[in-house]
Amino acid sequence: MAADLAHSWLTLSPAVAAAKAAGRPLVALESTIIAHGMPYPENVRTAREVEALVRDLGAEPATIACMSGRIRIGLSDDDLELLGSAAQVLKVSRRDLPAVLASGGLGATTVAGTMICAALAGIEVFVTGGLGGVHRGAPETFDISADLQELARTSVAVVCAGVKSILDIGLTLEYLETHGVPVLSCGQDNFAAFYTRDSGYRADFRLDDAADQARFIRTKWDLGLAGGVVLSTPVPEAAAMPGEEIEALTRQALAEAQAQGITGKAVTPFLLARIKALTGGRSLATNIALVKHNAEVGTRLALALAGAAHGAGKE
Repeated sequence: MAADLAHSWLTLSPAVAAAKAAGRPLVALESTIIAHGMPYPENVRTAREVEALVRDLGAEPATIACMSGRIRIGLSDDDLELLGSAAQVLKVSRRDLPAVLASGGLGATTVAGTMICAALAGIEVFVTGGLGGVHRGAPETFDISADLQELARTSVAVVCAGVKSILDIGLTLEYLETHGVPVLSCGQDNFAAFYTRDSGYRADFRLDDAADQARFIRTKWDLGLAGGVVLSTPVPEAAAMPGEEIEALTRQALAEAQAQGITGKAVTPFLLARIKALTGGRSLATNIALVKHNAEVGTRLALALAGAAHGAGKE
């Protein structure tokens, strides 16, 4: 009964509903990256380009947001424009979903929020830019993203360019290990670091082929091991930024955030915007490149999980 009630909050776009009815694979996309992760109009243009890329590869994109008291699975061009340009868009994680839906507010879903909504809609693959994680200084502040706990409980595969490099990557991986979340890497042995390709930390398993990734994920879930899987893939080399530069700028931006009293959910958008300013926009170009690459990897995984890509993923 509870599951039926939860599903009653969903509104599927015509394109998503048609794909679902036809058995075509769906790829979930978050909306926080539109509302809070990139400036306008690059955010809306990137969202449309990512959706087009997913369709060109043979799946249907399902960008997720909260609008007018509904969880919207799949958005129109006008919806994307509203999310990207509106002055006030709430950032929606697990704790925020009831408040935003009950009030009918406009909300952009985070990684955790999108995972919940994707699972309700029966979508197995979700593509994002970078995961949230354990913030630097967390042993004193206890600032840990809800994304990590969601990965421990919600059975959705999350394709990303690793964890945002503004976070404590080592502690983030320790947290995921403690909660039994497998971390896969595609294209290299080490876990990626968002703006840069290599975090310096090894992933749990390297699986470059979508069929192998799908087999791993399906085996996990078939065994009754609930929870997500992280699939890390590095930003394309041509778009990557030097690790030393990003580290120095991150430290500067973190110091500025602390001096200005910026805390909680406001920290990540501030840091991303500040690093963009400090790099003269180069970090935004990197962000766009990695999101598009993640969408390619995620769509191939969705096709493999559905058994639709060159026979991949068939049991």
